[in-house]
Amino acid sequence: MTDQSGTEIGLDAMAVARAAGRITRLARRTPVMTSTVLNKRSGVKLYFKCEHLQQTGAFKIRGAANAVATLPVSKAPLGVATHSSGNHGAALSCAAAARGIECHVVVPAGAVSSKLENIRRYGGQLVECAPNQAAREKTLAEVVSKTGASPVPPYDDPRVIAGQGTIALELLEQVPELDAIIVPVGGGGMLSGCALWATHKKPGIEVYGAEPLGADDAYRSLAEGRIVDDHHPDTICDGLRAKIGVLPFALIRRHVEGVLRVEDSQSIEAMRLVMQTLKQVVEPSCGIGLAAVLNNPEKFAGKRVGVVLSGGNVDLDLLPWASGGIPDPLKRAVNQ
Repeated sequence: MTDQSGTEIGLDAMAVARAAGRITRLARRTPVMTSTVLNKRSGVKLYFKCEHLQQTGAFKIRGAANAVATLPVSKAPLGVATHSSGNHGAALSCAAAARGIECHVVVPAGAVSSKLENIRRYGGQLVECAPNQAAREKTLAEVVSKTGASPVPPYDDPRVIAGQGTIALELLEQVPELDAIIVPVGGGGMLSGCALWATHKKPGIEVYGAEPLGADDAYRSLAEGRIVDDHHPDTICDGLRAKIGVLPFALIRRHVEGVLRVEDSQSIEAMRLVMQTLKQVVEPSCGIGLAAVLNNPEKFAGKRVGVVLSGGNVDLDLLPWASGGIPDPLKRAVNQ
């Protein structure tokens, strides 16, 4: 398979199956949850793939574990490096620690503090840069040049894409009768990997991306048939701010039904619904899949839809609907 420039990608569905065999030691087989309340509200049979319960708190461990497992013995001792707003950095740090090698993570200034702490917890070495894509890539190149570490991009990499595709592999084993799957999309590694496997395993299944309206480059790129140049993300969904990758875009064009745009207010409301009904702590980036279903009833009514809950590394002090801190009655109860 080739991308839009004719470059050979070297990635097919069997790469996902091979990744599934490699990552079992680190990646959990996450559960699927359902809710009669949400089914009734949406008119859809919803099946939530709980990647927020994954090792390191997000789906990213799948791609990171696959990438680290395939490092040549000659290169592994020099470690790995990446740029990440948090979840991929923690996942790569965890996978690197399991192999006994170092991990360097370039992080944008202003990243969520709980996610930075997660990277440190797994032994990652932080390198801060300006909060934009160009700065992240430039700083990563400098780190790789200085250390000799092998770069592991957060999404634009065949090893990472194949690892993320194991989400769909598991989900279709757990719920084989699905009609559609909705996957959050930022850089596109998870969406492209899931679509690659799902459309191979079950021809005719519909795979959709869910994307913030304030970071809708995947939607616009599909509309124009090329990756758009202007990308200035403005969204609370910090895990979905990345620009769509070249390899993911090539796969998304071939295997994805479409990308559904969601306003931040809708993602926040859906995040709250997940917490209220499933009793699960999830990030705003997780709420976007449910929001996409609720906003597009004509597409999904009566269908069986898998929704990927991508991560749960939320800063509890910054919950988007919180105001005024702890209510006084609760403070009094705590202090008694």
